[in-house]
Amino acid sequence: MTQVVVSNEADVPCNEQELALLASWLLDQLRLHPECELGITLVDLDRMTGLHEDWMQEPGATDVLSFPIDELRSADPGVELEPGVLGDIVLCPAFLGPQMEQSGRTLDQELAFLVVHGTLHLIGYDHMDETELLAMFGLQDRLLEDWWAR
Repeated sequence: MTQVVVSNEADVPCNEQELALLASWLLDQLRLHPECELGITLVDLDRMTGLHEDWMQEPGATDVLSFPIDELRSADPGVELEPGVLGDIVLCPAFLGPQMEQSGRTLDQELAFLVVHGTLHLIGYDHMDETELLAMFGLQDRLLEDWWAR
């Protein structure tokens, strides 16, 4: 069984259980080993600013950071899945106001969006160029549609 731990260090009311269910569902959809581990932590602006500046050398806070550990990747059908520690996703709810307003999503919906986004980063997706962006955001949108339609 996938081990997903959600820690709300920001003390922001949200559906932590739903985030854990989403993450477990994602790992199955992305063909990752059923016993891999993933941590999701919600932090305040000060903590996210420190992480963003220390790890990305960029000023200020951000919405999501992903920290891969074992660099796990999706397996093709028929290929044996590799166990391990996927990594950690750090979310900053206090940073989300403007993007929630722009997207029209609730806090829980925005956090779900960021869990999908962060998980894709953990398995090697990026959006540094147009081709990568289209691949990552296309998969991200499909996964979110499937999750919300269930």
